[in-house]
Amino acid sequence: MADRLRALFKGEALTYAYLLLYIALSSGQIFFNKWVLSSKEINFPYPLGLTLLHMVFSSVLCFFLTKVFKIMKIEEGMTVEIYVSSVMPIGAMFAMTLWLGNTAYMYISVAFAQMLKAIMPVAVFILGVAAGLEVMSCRMLLIMSVISFGVLVASYGEINISWIGVVYQMGGVVGEALRLIFMEIFVKRKGLKLNPISLMYYVSPCSALCLLIPWIFLEKTKMEENSSWNFPLLVLTLNSLCTFALNLSVFLVITHTSALTIRVAGVVKDWVVVLLSALLFADTKLTIINLVGYGIAIAGVAAYNNHKLKKEVSRGNPEEAESSQPTLTAASSDSNK
Repeated sequence: MADRLRALFKGEALTYAYLLLYIALSSGQIFFNKWVLSSKEINFPYPLGLTLLHMVFSSVLCFFLTKVFKIMKIEEGMTVEIYVSSVMPIGAMFAMTLWLGNTAYMYISVAFAQMLKAIMPVAVFILGVAAGLEVMSCRMLLIMSVISFGVLVASYGEINISWIGVVYQMGGVVGEALRLIFMEIFVKRKGLKLNPISLMYYVSPCSALCLLIPWIFLEKTKMEENSSWNFPLLVLTLNSLCTFALNLSVFLVITHTSALTIRVAGVVKDWVVVLLSALLFADTKLTIINLVGYGIAIAGVAAYNNHKLKKEVSRGNPEEAESSQPTLTAASSDSNK
């Protein structure tokens, strides 16, 4: 009996440790990216270049971990047809999400960007209906209305609003919603499920290529002309490692918890980011209207998550309820969030 209680306590302690690691890395990566892009010491206001560096680093590290040192295993089943028809669109949308999301930090505060991201379920649901993956209902319409209303209230309460930043952030939201839709189509129609390590191995090079092309036209010349930027190798390595570690933490959380747990952890992380950003960054000025609007939106997000979980369980597939949504989000759009 004592051994069983000890094992149970140890398992729960390990689960909470993984959750805290996920929340810390996810929140920390957001603040780290914001600092790098806005720091006068580094002087590196190039979100496209930063995102490209992350994807190149991830590609190289995945290759060494799986092919050279063989510490991690890549799941089998990938074909050229699946890569071209499924992985490449996912990689392109992932690149779009990270690029536009990081660019938004140049114009709006971290807290406001986080509030705008609460609209994500609305974008996913609308695109899901268009793709035939979701069905419109009065309940879902009400939930979407609550989320949208909350985001509108939060936006109304923003003191220093930049519509350019809002457009960039909304573009990132649309890109992430499309990525999730493509992931669901990829899993359901192709019948191939990849763990986050395999997903990073296949998606990162494609995302890097998609980022390289606009970087050449939009930021390459600016970076060559502005030789005053100072991005220390140690800071660059740590920043890229944090992004990679974030993906690994998501993998650990997924394998040791449930879909509901990681969704709750995501909500906790969102509030941590909003509140801490007010303390860390001078451009963040939270108002009561901000917080009330965000609270309404989060309540809608919680209702959406609950509805999705009940729907998955009602299908008679508890494994899907445990793993589907986290698997879809495992390639960590959090690195820009």
